[in-house]
Amino acid sequence: MKIVADENLAFTDYFFAEFGEIQQLAGRSLTHAQVKDADTLLVRSVTPVNEALIADTRLKFVGSATIGTDHLDINSLEKHHITWSNAAGCNAQAVAEYVITALLYVQPTLIDQNEQFTLGIIGLGNVGSRLAAMAKLLGWSVLGFDPFVQHEDIQQGTFEDVLKTADAISIHVPLTETGQHPTFHLFNAEALAGMKPDAILINSARGAVVEEAALIADIQQRQRAVVLDVFEHEPEISAELLNLLRLVTPHIAGYSLEGKARGTEMIYQAFCQTFHADAYKRFDTQLPLCKPYFQDQTLKQALNLHLSQIYDIARDDANLRACLNNGQVDQQAFDDLRKSYPLRREWAAHGGPTA
Repeated sequence: MKIVADENLAFTDYFFAEFGEIQQLAGRSLTHAQVKDADTLLVRSVTPVNEALIADTRLKFVGSATIGTDHLDINSLEKHHITWSNAAGCNAQAVAEYVITALLYVQPTLIDQNEQFTLGIIGLGNVGSRLAAMAKLLGWSVLGFDPFVQHEDIQQGTFEDVLKTADAISIHVPLTETGQHPTFHLFNAEALAGMKPDAILINSARGAVVEEAALIADIQQRQRAVVLDVFEHEPEISAELLNLLRLVTPHIAGYSLEGKARGTEMIYQAFCQTFHADAYKRFDTQLPLCKPYFQDQTLKQALNLHLSQIYDIARDDANLRACLNNGQVDQQAFDDLRKSYPLRREWAAHGGPTA
């Protein structure tokens, strides 16, 4: 069996080497010629798996080690009778921890505000519900919006309710352009104007959920603190936008070692089911031990003392800003940051809580 895999997938050899030849390639530039004679394709969100890529191939399985599916042309996959799988929820914990880290970096006093601080969460799927649970561990109030999901333990309101009430809003929706509740440019000029002027906005979901031109105008008018891990025109990022953002990272909110490994394990399990193999391998057997920063301390104490050691988010911000070249982030440098990213560990690896 021939397996073509994105070179940035974690533990590919560990999970798949026993099944045949693995060819690891750059996912963003993958071509039809490279996958034509492959039986299995393993990708991330940077690879558009569409008709042009998969037609007239011998592919039987496509696995995407990602929570989203907007890069997968599911109709084409099914038309060609190619089994597909994604890894929904694989990095939910990592993204939830990213959001909390970003908030505490932007406004450190939030650690002690308890219920006086309201976190608005748009989208209450795997990531949003995990974030809500983690926020409650810090004593924060949570107000969520999701027209498709109801959680008994999460207070929910309308989209407008969240906009006008929340002291910070974190976005966790897929990118959709059709249906009753499309998310493309969900945060446009009108939505941004409906937020509290001093409310923090964080987008670690999909870039085009936030209309970039409207965001630039909003920051210029209100000096809003904005954190972006994703961008509408990614990997094209202008100096104008970058210089207005309070905190910026190169699409790595979910880049924990656990999240990456969990994603590969999830598509490995689907692969084994497709090809009737025994899925006996587990990612946690491959992970090194970490310093127990949370030992004998409360959550707030540990975060106050060790947050930058657990995850130095300022380093990611500085590294991305260093990629500016002639008014734009250099696209190759952006991809290189993601490719060489030193995967951080989730709080549980340090003895901390999970949602």
